[in-house]
Amino acid sequence: MSDNQVSDVLAQAFAAEDVDTVFTLMGDANMYWSAAMADNQNARLIHARHEHCAVAMADAYARASGKVGVASVTCGPGYTQIMTALTMAARGNAPVVVFAGDAPVNAAWYMQEIDQAPLARATGAHFVPIRTVDRALDCVREAFYLARSERRPVVLSVPLDLQKETFPFLPDYMPSADLIPRAQVVMPDPALIDEVSSLIAAAERPVVIGGRGAVWSGARQALETLAEESGALLATTLLAKGLFEGNPFALDVAGTFATDLGREYFAESDLVIAAGAALGHYTTEGGYLYPNAKVVQIDLNPRGLWQGVKTADLHIRADARAGAEAIARRLRERGIRRPGWRSNEVAARIAAAAANPDPKPYAVTPGTLDPRPVVQELDQVVPKDWDVVVAGGHCFSFAMTHLRGRPAGRYHTPLDFGAIGSGLSAAIGVAVARGSDKVMLIDGDGSLYQHIQELETVRRHGLKLLICILNDGGYGAESHKFRAYGVNPAHAIHGRGDIAAIARGFGLNAARVTELGQFARLYREHQHHAGSTLWDVHIDDLIASRNYRRVHYGEA
Repeated sequence: MSDNQVSDVLAQAFAAEDVDTVFTLMGDANMYWSAAMADNQNARLIHARHEHCAVAMADAYARASGKVGVASVTCGPGYTQIMTALTMAARGNAPVVVFAGDAPVNAAWYMQEIDQAPLARATGAHFVPIRTVDRALDCVREAFYLARSERRPVVLSVPLDLQKETFPFLPDYMPSADLIPRAQVVMPDPALIDEVSSLIAAAERPVVIGGRGAVWSGARQALETLAEESGALLATTLLAKGLFEGNPFALDVAGTFATDLGREYFAESDLVIAAGAALGHYTTEGGYLYPNAKVVQIDLNPRGLWQGVKTADLHIRADARAGAEAIARRLRERGIRRPGWRSNEVAARIAAAAANPDPKPYAVTPGTLDPRPVVQELDQVVPKDWDVVVAGGHCFSFAMTHLRGRPAGRYHTPLDFGAIGSGLSAAIGVAVARGSDKVMLIDGDGSLYQHIQELETVRRHGLKLLICILNDGGYGAESHKFRAYGVNPAHAIHGRGDIAAIARGFGLNAARVTELGQFARLYREHQHHAGSTLWDVHIDDLIASRNYRRVHYGEA
């Protein structure tokens, strides 16, 4: 027999699942379990100031660490706050478990009661309710098993009164990791590999795209070998940015954030081979990026239709690395080696485009900066072994087109639901996962203001972040769309304020930046001082990013 409360036994089960970090905001229905995690299981609690942020931190932690991220919120209004973060985690395939305290099942009336299940399921998350003591440990195991095996968030719903019951059994627990089948390499069908080799033999202008699945499978070398033997250029999806860093024939990101040169080469391509890439709307420009190409998709779960787009002409169900190696091996067996794009001239053009991805001149408003050289200067000053978190909003377009030189896995983009406001939370999650003070956040002022209270969380937990706010005094995405369609942009412009002063009020180091050439000195000061630093960089709100000009202003 056990004299432990259910909340204590649940904490033991979470510890057995290798949980040593919890992102939490406490309330009546989760406070005792959270305390048990810290006091009895020695877990590190990161106390967020908003429930959305707690889950967004756990999401980023999971993606950066490879572990299951764990967050905890209370019931009712604490739970309803996390719907956006849950959706982001679901669409980003992040393994997250949320310990969600629930209303007591035996109460005649409870002010904060709400049906949690339909809300969770609407986001794409799993929902696992604990409703009896007998099944409590089984439910924990199921939640972690689903999170790990399906790479999706899971809400574990635990009523308050059930947590306070005495656990009547010995807490014998088998962790979910003991039940997950061993990872296996999925090999491609030889007949389909033969088809691909014939397509390569006939192709003049192939391109190989590596996605996040290629990063996970360690496929860089295999894909570069395949590209070399087929004469292909290389590109990545947004989530795999940096995969081919340093290769002279790499075009950086395909699709929405491609350079003009990359878009030109894709338009000329007659064969695209994508490995570990879903080939969704943004990667393919809605299906218009490579209109003349035959498309081959190598993926563990290939889809013929994805995000409203036909993905490929030939689908190969296989691990990205295994598929690429099999194709290259078959090319050698058949004696096929194509020159394709491979020339010094093409490499020189790619290098020039990388150095200046958006050359359009702008007259900059006095007292503000052009965000494009701002990002390039940041990229030169901040070392390449740092992690960079780039938040959603118009600033994202500048950052992801001008950052270079970091390997895949060093870029973090909390943008799976198209939401702003999660950059600071993601940076906290990455910093905790890495155990590192080498994390830079690039965010916009509108995004930061949505959850600026987490600056206090940063200070309280002694994190050392470098926070660069591209401050255009409003919501840049909306103001540029207003201008493009003849609507008064003042509705989306609210004034820059003094974000540096606000940051200092939260206990951070801070500086306002209105001149280029300052970041090297400011970086040295950040390294010298303890704690986090915020740079309030005033950028010109009249300068639109390249992809915004193309999509909304019709600029070719």
